Amino acid sequence: MQMAVGLIEALGLTTAVSALDAASKAADVTLIGFEKVIGVGKAVGVNIQIAGEVAAVKAAVAAGVEAGNRVGTVIASHVIPRPHDEVDKLLEKFSRNLKGNNKEIEKQEKEKQEKEQKEKDKTKTKNKKSNKEE
Repeated sequence: MQMAVGLIEALGLTTAVSALDAASKAADVTLIGFEKVIGVGKAVGVNIQIAGEVAAVKAAVAAGVEAGNRVGTVIASHVIPRPHDEVDKLLEKFSRNLKGNNKEIEKQEKEKQEKEQKEKDKTKTKNKKSNKEE
């Protein structure tokens, strides 16, 4: 299987998410990372990195750029077919950024669920007391 890396740099998070959504729907690709880039076009840019087979990444990047430009501005895009092994070091860095964010999100979701469960338990306790009093 011939792997490729695709990059889409968009102006703003909304544009980047729209581009990623379209890219993901267009072909079988995987998000391997994202980076916030300060100073792109005198604003905050978001660079998304996807990976997959060469044809899939090319199709995904094209669809992502088209969708991103409908919402905002795509600054740049590029597909690197069959990247050199040294590029893997950079891709690992991208992946670590993504995994770190996922762990933080999972932690926040777990805390939210625990808080909701405590609230439910309090409500049940109040209801039991109310029923006994009646």
